[in-house]
Amino acid sequence: MQAWMVEAYGDYRQVLRFDEAPRPEPAPGTALIRVRAAGVSFSQTLRIAGKYQIRDPLPFTPGTDAAGEVVAAGEDCPFQPGQRIMGMAPRGAYAEYAVIPAEAASPTPDGMPDDDAAAFLNAYQTAYAGVVYQGRLQRGDVLLVHGAAGGVGLAAVQVGRALGARVIATASSTEKLAACRAQGAHHAIDYTKEDFVQAVLDFTDGHGADIIYDPVGGDVFDQSRRCIAFDGRLVVVGFASGRIPEIAANRMLLRTFAVTGFTLHGYKKHRPDLLSKAQEHLFQLYGEGKIKPVISHRLPLDRLIEALQLVEGRQVIGKVVLLPDGAR
Repeated sequence: MQAWMVEAYGDYRQVLRFDEAPRPEPAPGTALIRVRAAGVSFSQTLRIAGKYQIRDPLPFTPGTDAAGEVVAAGEDCPFQPGQRIMGMAPRGAYAEYAVIPAEAASPTPDGMPDDDAAAFLNAYQTAYAGVVYQGRLQRGDVLLVHGAAGGVGLAAVQVGRALGARVIATASSTEKLAACRAQGAHHAIDYTKEDFVQAVLDFTDGHGADIIYDPVGGDVFDQSRRCIAFDGRLVVVGFASGRIPEIAANRMLLRTFAVTGFTLHGYKKHRPDLLSKAQEHLFQLYGEGKIKPVISHRLPLDRLIEALQLVEGRQVIGKVVLLPDGAR
């Protein structure tokens, strides 16, 4: 099979190699799929560089989010050959075939194409669990989503709108702001040209945001505490800005708000029951047409480096998806 290989950690432009590789075999509790679509995310650049919190053993094939058709199933795997599934592999999705643990996979719903499926699980579980479980979203809450034009950001915008929140989105260009509005944001702010703190306070008549969903960190986190509502929740999802911020405890005391962190890995380990409930609700919302992945680029498998450059260069609205069978 054709697969991308990393034999030494480093810059993805230099260390990635597209070549023939042995087709993997499914272990007990796993399914081997023919990959029909694989999602591309910024975290893969960190994993290739050896800078991610989970260090992959060399050599390895990167990629986690995949959708396709089951070719073979290991012992105690509930999936059958020929069945369409979607899931998150530990690694190995950027190849023609990949192995996915059954516990991290779901049957692909009827009517959901493979490219949507590959862009769905990670982004929407991260958005839903962060907003609903950590953010304690209630209908009518004001939800501020930073970095809202990315895959997870747009998922958070869609989920918030579907569940009755008043959604405010921040992004960095006219095109991205338009995408946020098209996906349900009630108000969109260009944080490169406007003071988003004042814009949030003006839009909410001084109330502020009940939930702030922050995958950016850095200065965005520092400023967010100035527009959070009484008893608000600031959900830390990531640090796309590159700077991990800090906050003095007296800031939370004086303004009476909470800062909470979120990782999908943590929920998988400690609260898989909640993720299962989230997934059921997300599939329902998808079936009702209330949420749907935004895919800005569909590229063939051999253009992974280009895909990562698009993501790293912030030229993507929504998600980039690789199609081993060819872009369509």
